[in-house]
Amino acid sequence: MRPWEDLRRSGKIGKTPELPETLGFYDLSAVRREQRDLPADPSLTRFICAELTRGYFLEHNEAKYTERRERVYTCMRIPKELEKLMIFGFFLCADAFLYIFTLLPLRVLLALLRLFTLPCCGFRSDGSRLLQPAQVCDMLKGLILVLCFSMMHYVDYSMMYHLIRGQSVIKLYIIYNMLEVADRLISSFGQDILDALYWTATEPKERKRDSIGVIPHFVMAVSYVFIHSILIMVQASTLNVAFNSHNKSLLTIMMSNNFVEIKGSVFKKFEKNNLFQMSNSDIKERFTSYVLLLIVCLRNMEQFSWNPDHLWALLPDVFMVVASEVVVDVIKHAFITKFNDIPADVYSEYRASLAFDLVSSRQTNAYTDYSDSVARRMGFIPLPLAVLLIRVVMSSVKVQGALSYTCVFLFYLGLVTLKVLNSIVLLGKSCVYVKRANMEDKLFENLPPTCFSCWIPSATCNLPSPSPSRSVTTQPAPRTDFSLTVGPQPETELPEPSLSNEGEPIEASELKHKPPKNDLLEIDRFTICGNRID
Repeated sequence: MRPWEDLRRSGKIGKTPELPETLGFYDLSAVRREQRDLPADPSLTRFICAELTRGYFLEHNEAKYTERRERVYTCMRIPKELEKLMIFGFFLCADAFLYIFTLLPLRVLLALLRLFTLPCCGFRSDGSRLLQPAQVCDMLKGLILVLCFSMMHYVDYSMMYHLIRGQSVIKLYIIYNMLEVADRLISSFGQDILDALYWTATEPKERKRDSIGVIPHFVMAVSYVFIHSILIMVQASTLNVAFNSHNKSLLTIMMSNNFVEIKGSVFKKFEKNNLFQMSNSDIKERFTSYVLLLIVCLRNMEQFSWNPDHLWALLPDVFMVVASEVVVDVIKHAFITKFNDIPADVYSEYRASLAFDLVSSRQTNAYTDYSDSVARRMGFIPLPLAVLLIRVVMSSVKVQGALSYTCVFLFYLGLVTLKVLNSIVLLGKSCVYVKRANMEDKLFENLPPTCFSCWIPSATCNLPSPSPSRSVTTQPAPRTDFSLTVGPQPETELPEPSLSNEGEPIEASELKHKPPKNDLLEIDRFTICGNRID
């Protein structure tokens, strides 16, 4: 049966169909053919004309194209927002690192002065403690630093350098990758060892012989810091070999390893908490890389008798390493935020969370030192790096004569000045970030009205002072995991872990599947956020 007979039976003959529109023109030939009961012309000419004249309207899918335009704007904002976070985090790590060289020796001297003078006077200030918990932790840090530095004298840096230099390029590449993995693993366990030592040394004890338990924790802490220092020394030696290789092939391979990190990160599922952990890790890695580059430059300048011309020869390679770190971080974070629909404003929240750590550490009843808070949040432990830097500086710089000691003393005063100025600027910026993020109320929710001491000038700090009208409660003894827990807390007693907020028992299945931590203030570098990475 012919097609036009079906058209005649359907009753559509004689009716004017809807005119097909193509770029504003109507195909009149198609209408005439349909009115004459003729089939459409399947010629090649008509197909080409249709391809050349057909159109489409983007406004019909306005939401999709608007979303894609916002993704482009987000990717363009990522470098600026990321570098703001990286710069702020870098100075936080620098502040914790300078603390080891500047204020920690002074605090240890004050603790020793208190230890020797109070028993001679025949009284104690609080009636129960000879040293305050913070002073005990300071003395333990100082003792660990001195013991590990003494042990590092038995490690020959030059022999290690030549031993590494004799290996093939592929072996050195594998060794460097293994050292990076080992550094992350040992850092996660090392901070727990130090926290366990501090708590064991300062927790209230019913019997004097309970203090014996500090000895095994102290031995573990010294062993950890020494092993971690050796690990970082091997990393610095490998990087030094890469700088001194003739064809720079090893340095190129090590830099290309950073770009391999992009492949392992951007195609995985990330949430806001996971990205916060990655950002903290990138801050720590960048700061550690800068310190390693400083150690490499010191060792090379010593070998060339501190010739300034050799320093200018090293600067291009140093710039290449630094630039590769920055480029890799920008590309990685740009694509992670794009694939996971994370806005660029999230980096402001990360910066406010880090600023909250700094501001809260200035409270008179703070339960952790700021350097420990940075270590737990970013995975940056300054003690092993400080031991290695002291070892390299002492072996590279020879101090002889009164003039040399005078220069060392002036250099120390300069470091103290730099540390104080850095702390003041950081605290002022942190107050601004906390206030901008509307987090200032969390500082006073569970604290007495008189326990926040902000010594920064009022012109710089914009945080409100706690008023007596605030509803405050006193919390029990601080937890031992040194993790921040902020947010609105009820004034009544906290429920037991086995009970829900309504007081009903929690089923076994609910205990197995705990909700992930959503508050950034509860996330540190080694917290499992509950998100399964695909």
